[in-house]
Amino acid sequence: MNLKELLFGKQLARIHAAQYQHSTQKWLPVADIQDGIVILKDGRFIKILEVLPVNFALKSSIERQNIIYYYASYLKIAPDNLQIKVVTQRADIEGYVSRLRSFCENEPVESCRYMIEDNINEVTYLAANEAVTRRFFLIFQHEARMKTRGDGLQAVADRLREEEQTARRYLGMCGLEVLCPDYSDNFQLELLYSLLNKRTSRHSKLPLEVFSSCTKVFGVTDDELKTIFHDEGSADDEAGKRVSVSSV
Repeated sequence: MNLKELLFGKQLARIHAAQYQHSTQKWLPVADIQDGIVILKDGRFIKILEVLPVNFALKSSIERQNIIYYYASYLKIAPDNLQIKVVTQRADIEGYVSRLRSFCENEPVESCRYMIEDNINEVTYLAANEAVTRRFFLIFQHEARMKTRGDGLQAVADRLREEEQTARRYLGMCGLEVLCPDYSDNFQLELLYSLLNKRTSRHSKLPLEVFSSCTKVFGVTDDELKTIFHDEGSADDEAGKRVSVSSV
């Protein structure tokens, strides 16, 4: 063991995913997305869940006590490295405004058309100056202490799904709903795209063919995954629970 490993512990093998020179892939920390898991270039496997919030101030005193109790109970058994991320964005009103304009075009009464146009102007002003949306995410990673039923990516995915179900159960008792997307890989990809391209993602959506081509073009090979699992199995297990909260 060298001095670096002695000070910082054994490091996992880094992934060198396919990338063009001077491209986004070169600095992006994400290597691939498979089975609802974000695979990072440093060898970590990340799970991202979106949680719908509740208004704590509107709850009764008994409901507040129950929320605090169950939330504290979850933190006791949650993964050691847990991140709660809050993303604040301007409200997306394109769909709403588009519907109003279609109503306005088909409205025969002039006074009603005037009211619809006035509503469009008001909504546009509020979205540009005041209205914001907040999204809440729960992020955790596969850790050495998490025992898996076998080796390979599928075993890690199954283990992280167990952690996801635990989070759903405890947060559900707090009145919080964890979203369950139909296609988890698509959800992870769209989320990362929206975070990395805040302006572009508002008016330019990802084409459908992107979801089926990412792994084939820029993804991780099976041999690289085997190397990661081998190094992860021999890495030192770090003690202590870390929960961080961040907002952007």
